[in-house]
Amino acid sequence: MKKVIFMGKTGCGKTTLCQKLHEQELKYKKTQAVERYGDAIDTPGEYLENRHFYNALIMSAIDARMIALVADPTSSYQAIPPGFASIFGKKVIGIITKCREATQEQIQKARGELQAGGAWPIFAVDTPAGVGIPELFDYLEREGKASEGRAAQCRN
Repeated sequence: MKKVIFMGKTGCGKTTLCQKLHEQELKYKKTQAVERYGDAIDTPGEYLENRHFYNALIMSAIDARMIALVADPTSSYQAIPPGFASIFGKKVIGIITKCREATQEQIQKARGELQAGGAWPIFAVDTPAGVGIPELFDYLEREGKASEGRAAQCRN
């Protein structure tokens, strides 16, 4: 899997997603600091919710090859500002969580937030139920292999 950093507001499902992608038991815990799950980097929601912490996200993203912006469609609070992806200079994908709990209108609103933030492609998942997880995992695997191939070409 390509090394990816997950960013999103508090409670949007970043930690649960990291646990699922790494086949760990799903247990809720509040992320207090940047944590690693194999090739995944999990960030506290406060880093995105407070602009004063954007530098922490930028520094944490240095080790990642891809950014994953995570949006919770059931929340009315939009944490991802328009054009946010341009800060990083890396591939930025979007992930909509809690799809089984949300209405189609809420999912479309979250999709719009991610697109405005600069994320593409966008995946819709329900982590505990496993909905959309195989497609996301396959994408991360393919991108990881593709980036390894590009890196090898640059070295030759």
